[in-house]
Amino acid sequence: MSKKILLRDDEMPTSWYNVCPDIPNGLQPPLDPETMQPMGPEKLSAIFPMGLLEQEMSGERHIPIPDEVMEIYRIWRPAPLVRARNLEKALGTKAKIFFKNEGVSPVGSHKPNSAVPQAYYNMKEGVKRLATETGAGQWGSALSMATSMFGLKCKVYMVRVSYNQKPYRKSIMQTFGAEIVPSPSNFTNYGRSVLEKDPDSNGSLGIAISEALEDAVTTEDTNYALGSVLNHVVLHQSIIGLEARKQMEIAGEYPDVVVGCCGGGSNFAGLAVPFVPDFLEGRKIKFVGVEPASCPTMTAGRLAYDSGDTAGMTPLLHMHTLGHDFMPPGIHAGGLRYHGMAPIVSALIRENIVTPMNVHQMECFEAGILFAKTEGIIPAPETCHAVRGAIIEATRDLNEPKTILFNFSGHGLIDMAAYDSYFAGELHNYSLPREEIAASLANLPKVG
Repeated sequence: MSKKILLRDDEMPTSWYNVCPDIPNGLQPPLDPETMQPMGPEKLSAIFPMGLLEQEMSGERHIPIPDEVMEIYRIWRPAPLVRARNLEKALGTKAKIFFKNEGVSPVGSHKPNSAVPQAYYNMKEGVKRLATETGAGQWGSALSMATSMFGLKCKVYMVRVSYNQKPYRKSIMQTFGAEIVPSPSNFTNYGRSVLEKDPDSNGSLGIAISEALEDAVTTEDTNYALGSVLNHVVLHQSIIGLEARKQMEIAGEYPDVVVGCCGGGSNFAGLAVPFVPDFLEGRKIKFVGVEPASCPTMTAGRLAYDSGDTAGMTPLLHMHTLGHDFMPPGIHAGGLRYHGMAPIVSALIRENIVTPMNVHQMECFEAGILFAKTEGIIPAPETCHAVRGAIIEATRDLNEPKTILFNFSGHGLIDMAAYDSYFAGELHNYSLPREEIAASLANLPKVG
């Protein structure tokens, strides 16, 4: 069998898959934080185009991908499925390990899968500018690329610790014409209020989301774009798993275990959800979502209604959360430092379909380096979590001949400062004190 399995352009899926209608016991609706009642699309239309809101609340299982989006997808899609034979050999396992290589996109991650359609639907409805947040810079890079292709302006509020750690992400965004500021910033009332209390704040995705939302609601012709968590983002990312299903079939294989790293949940869900209908029909599949021990949303958080941002401006989402004012440590996997988990992933955990796992920073970098030495690709710090999860599953029983599929969500060639810190001995493991989690969860919104 060949090392990698490729699809032709004409074999690329032409519709996204919406898992929402298939989730047992369904999803809880988003709530209006002012009334605590279910929120309809009318209020959200102030920051999102109706095309995306229709997808967010759709009951359709298959939603066609617009031709204009397909044309841009074909720059890098279909993405390869690769058999990690050298990694298998190094581990001494009888498991077969496959990875879906999303690092082949122009900005090196899975994020353009949603950035392109989000920019497209905004452009179609006459929006001129998008405001957004970014953690490690993968989403900001992707949206900057997508907005440039559709003639939109873009402003990115980048979490300050990543703004300082990852200078070349800023360069990518600037190359595509975006404006980038460190968050918390002096550009918004909320940013200024955070800096007044803590001038040295590292920032968080929750703070950056608040700033981007404030920008969107106070600036003409501007909408807001989110890179993870929401249903329409998971929908767009489903192209990963839809392609992978076809490629596994070509390889004559089917996954026993599906693995992905989890921050907001988009890349893991994008690979996993197209396999969920098989699980519901009785197929035995283990879905493993891997998160940092320093930001254990799924493994130590609570399933509850919470705001998606620190200022409490978003609808309340029913999700696994550490509390919207949670301040994560400045680990290098900036894309995984978020207090909440996608409602879709949270519901799949609730139904015992997804198994969450948390891992430490140091073991993830060790896994990433082993992967680089064996497979020749340096993973992003976030992706190292998925690599580590796949290794754990492959080595539970070295003689068990199971098939593992994981999402290689992005390469690490723009994250070498993180590897420098690892090799210099400057990184360490960090387990979040339970008292800190309890204090944050005490401030959850009172619902019902």
